[in-house]
Amino acid sequence: MNISCLEASIHYRFSQVKHAETALTHSSYANESGGGDHNERLEYLGDAVLELCISEEGFKRYPDAPEGILTRIRSDLVKEESLAVIARGISLHEYILLGKGEERQGGRDRDALLADALEALFGAIFLDAGFNRAREVILAMFETRWPKKPMLPVRKDYKSRLQEVTQRLFQDRPLYVLTGTRGPEHQKIFDVEVTIPDGRTFDGSGSGVRRAEQHAASRALEALGEPFD
Repeated sequence: MNISCLEASIHYRFSQVKHAETALTHSSYANESGGGDHNERLEYLGDAVLELCISEEGFKRYPDAPEGILTRIRSDLVKEESLAVIARGISLHEYILLGKGEERQGGRDRDALLADALEALFGAIFLDAGFNRAREVILAMFETRWPKKPMLPVRKDYKSRLQEVTQRLFQDRPLYVLTGTRGPEHQKIFDVEVTIPDGRTFDGSGSGVRRAEQHAASRALEALGEPFD
């Protein structure tokens, strides 16, 4: 796999190319090739690295913004659609290894797949060079995407709203757990359960983990009698 153009786009050269290769290998390709590593574990790692980097940077950029506004800004920056835009901007879709079925189904252009691959790439950089270097790469990609003022309107985000509500009502955050997946690889549905601090749980489902979490959060808000503003 020749990733030199991708490395030039992100201004980072891997010392161990195997990390990048794993980040760019979709599970459908690994399954059709008889097994081997794919990018789901790196996606998990990269998601955590990304959230910490954006949280820290937002905290520094907007010293007067309350927690709720910082949460909304972060959610808008790291949502699936935003990550997919960044992924297309660095032509990440050209490097992802997909199974034939996923390719035929147009997986290379799916927002969820691109967002997952980008997070996996962040995880790969973290493994390859550590947190500080990963943060440099991530913040460079997001540099032009920050709002000039923290009060700019954002799209509806049920997760952010639910966190604000549970912080106010219970002084604690909701907990999201992926409970399962179903359906064929190219049309996988994810099931998520959110537990709010008073012990109640609510289920949600969607074509990606984030969408399932948003669905679960919307049901929790409805039960709490807290409509989105």
